[in-house]
Amino acid sequence: MTQSVIFISDSAEPEFERIIGKGLDEFNEQIAGRSDRRPLCVILRDSITNEVLGGAVGRTSLGLAFLDLFHLPASLRGSGLGTKILDAFEVEARQRGCSSAVLYTISFQAPGFYEKNGWTSFGEISSEREGISRVFMTKKLQHAR
Repeated sequence: MTQSVIFISDSAEPEFERIIGKGLDEFNEQIAGRSDRRPLCVILRDSITNEVLGGAVGRTSLGLAFLDLFHLPASLRGSGLGTKILDAFEVEARQRGCSSAVLYTISFQAPGFYEKNGWTSFGEISSEREGISRVFMTKKLQHAR
């Protein structure tokens, strides 16, 4: 048996992510008959400077879209850009064959924003801090008719 040592790190090395991703892809292919895990990013850039202003980061896999990170600076909130970014994420997920999406947000962040855009809560986990919880949400991605 190979000698093993467990390390803890606060940063993911690209080679580490490649090895873990390759192993997961091979396992999914073996069990599900396919492995279609892909990043899905919607990037909002300044039209003049090309600076990244905000956006969404997630992935798609086996018919499910995962929205992992979403951010807009305070100066752009309420402008409709958040909904446009979320819509673009959902459209691309649909085009990739996803029928549902899932995310989690923090109770003080954006549950109301997601609810206004058709997402529903399916669970909540309290944290150690009073009044702060993780809210898990999902949305069926209806195909355009």
